[in-house]
Amino acid sequence: MANVELKSTVTAIFAGGTGILGEEGQRSGIFKNRSHVPVAVSAQGIAGDVQVDRRVHGGPEKAIHHFAAESYKRLAQHFPDCEAELIPGAIGENLSTDGLTEWNVHIGDVFRIGTATVQVSQPRSPCWKINHRFNIDDMSLVVAKERITGWYYRVLGEGVIAPGDVIELTDRTTDRFSIDAFWRLQLTHRPDLEDLEALIAVPGLADGWKLRLTERLGWLRRRHATA
Repeated sequence: MANVELKSTVTAIFAGGTGILGEEGQRSGIFKNRSHVPVAVSAQGIAGDVQVDRRVHGGPEKAIHHFAAESYKRLAQHFPDCEAELIPGAIGENLSTDGLTEWNVHIGDVFRIGTATVQVSQPRSPCWKINHRFNIDDMSLVVAKERITGWYYRVLGEGVIAPGDVIELTDRTTDRFSIDAFWRLQLTHRPDLEDLEALIAVPGLADGWKLRLTERLGWLRRRHATA
């Protein structure tokens, strides 16, 4: 279905690195290091990358996190005191680009980067670590409300990627559900049931989200039946 031309350039790659968050002293992998050389990509992600809490980060369905560089400008509008800190790599992403955003990247999209092939599996769900990283209580809520979460890739074909590589769409499984459209539906209090069914059916959507959405769909159907 890839009749849409969508491509950009990888402006930065980040991997590895851990640090201590907040007064609680919890270690986190949100502190990534910028790579200036080619890096290998496998089913588990970028070589040398670190995820401290493997319950919610990393693994094949969250192998690589991509965050649009443009989104930092939007965050800076909400948090001007942090503008100097809101730069690519600050929230722990692996890839940074200009031009690819939650509005033109879709669930299931397949991209070629260097010699690797990756597929969009799900959005990132922002958590408390973003708040602690910047010592701002509600930053993760703004990320969610603005729907500038970035997205995760699974790796379909292992390879090598490097800063400056072209990232290009090679296949699209749905024209309907961009990352933004995903969040709009997910955040709707009483979403249309047919819309939920359509999202669940999108090829490439992570199994964890399929399960969550299927459970929600069942609950909504039961509510409709008894209304």
